[in-house]
Amino acid sequence: MKNNYILKRAEKMGFCFGVKEAVELAETIKSDQKVYMLGMLVHNEQVIEQLKSKGLIVVTEEEVLEGRDEIREGDSVIIRAHGTIKKIYEILNQKNVRMYDVACIFVKRSREELMNHEKDGYKIIFVGDEFHPEVRGIISFGYDVKVVKDFDELKKLEFKESEKYYILAQTTLNKNLYKEMTKYIENRYENCKVGNTICGATYERQKAVEKLSAEVDVMLIIGGKHSSNTKKLYNISKEINEKSYLIQTYKDLDFKWFEKGNKIGITAGASTPDEIVEKIESILLGGRCNG
Repeated sequence: MKNNYILKRAEKMGFCFGVKEAVELAETIKSDQKVYMLGMLVHNEQVIEQLKSKGLIVVTEEEVLEGRDEIREGDSVIIRAHGTIKKIYEILNQKNVRMYDVACIFVKRSREELMNHEKDGYKIIFVGDEFHPEVRGIISFGYDVKVVKDFDELKKLEFKESEKYYILAQTTLNKNLYKEMTKYIENRYENCKVGNTICGATYERQKAVEKLSAEVDVMLIIGGKHSSNTKKLYNISKEINEKSYLIQTYKDLDFKWFEKGNKIGITAGASTPDEIVEKIESILLGGRCNG
């Protein structure tokens, strides 16, 4: 194993302010009764396990919807950074629990824009993964939302001249791709408006990995396997640098990746705590950490 690796971090990476707020809140809530996290508070298994070790309990949306949860009046429930569906909010209010809604401000803005534009008579088109918890949560606040997964599906839609449309996107969508979609729509349809709810922190991280992946021999993208923003960082990097690898922890490292180059770029998803990154850096540097 070589020990002359040169490590370079992306200029923007790791915990975003929304995830940081959610985790800090979860770590500081004091209660004589139970404290629950609705689903994965953030998309990082190591963070979730750490919070569970402190006594927090994970409850799924399905358990709440089907009445299989053990949440009682006075318990505390933390709504994850992705938010949740409207029905869950209603059930929890009926249970009279202490609800801590740490849904990201961009998620909350999407909800508001969706509801406001529906009231104004717009048909809502949402670009994103319909199975992602963020998307499921946001569109549940609407009545008739059409979800398209990508640019190709958007192009196939029929826009009626008699209707007006408002287009929203998943907060972690590739902003360059969304710009292409926006330009396409605005050049063709006068009855369409395009909202901008892409997370600013997500865009900064995408630009940073785009830059760094072109400067190094190998690119490591560190994050949870279920994290949408981490996968997008990986996809952006992979298009530029074939030697891009998505890993969750130091256990996923394969030193064969570095046999033909010693410049290693590192970035991390918005739900990846710095200690996981530092552990990987320490191992690559032979037990030393570059700070």
